[in-house]
Parts: sequence; C-alpha cells; structure tokens
Amino acid sequence: MEVTGQDMPKFFRPPMGKYSELSLYYTQKLGYKTIFWSFAHKDWLVDDQPPVETTIQRVLDRCHNGEIMLLHAVSKSNTEALPTIIDKLREMGYEFKPLTELK
Repeated sequence: MEVTGQDMPKFFRPPMGKYSELSLYYTQKLGYKTIFWSFAHKDWLVDDQPPVETTIQRVLDRCHNGEIMLLHAVSKSNTEALPTIIDKLREMGYEFKPLTELK
C-alpha cells in the first residue's frame, strides 16, 4: 500500500507447484486465491539458460487461450525474449490481463 497506494491482491503461487490439502486450506482461510500456471519451461537455473530464440519458440509453440505463463525473473533469456514474445502474441490476437480479471 505504501508504494502503490493500493492494496496488494491476495494471490499465491505455490513454489515449484507443490501444495497439499492443508496448504490450500490455509491459503484460502487467509483470504488468498491459489494460482497455478499452465505454461512453464526450464528457465530457473541461472547457469543453464536456454537461448533467447529457444525461449521465444517454446512460448509461441505452447501458447493457448487462458494461459497463465510462468517465466522466472532470474532468467536472462526470458528478459531478452519478452518484448518479442509480447509483440508476437499480440499479433496472434492474444490479450494480456491481470489475475484480478479471472473468473
């Protein structure tokens, strides 16, 4: 709130996608909505990054309606590929929307 002037939406992505009934229960009890991704690729190893072109191709080959894409911030190739990915997905007719618009 201090930085943006807005309350932070209560979303939770289980690290590594690992969860249990108990963790889902507590997440919900604390007012969070658990969010999972529908696309990810091996991009989290800082010393073993896929080439930029590989990242672009993987994302474009696997894109789909309603996709929640997981791209790790530690990935240099993701950072370099993202502008192209966004442009190409928009050219394909995809839109980007915040999680707050999920139904």
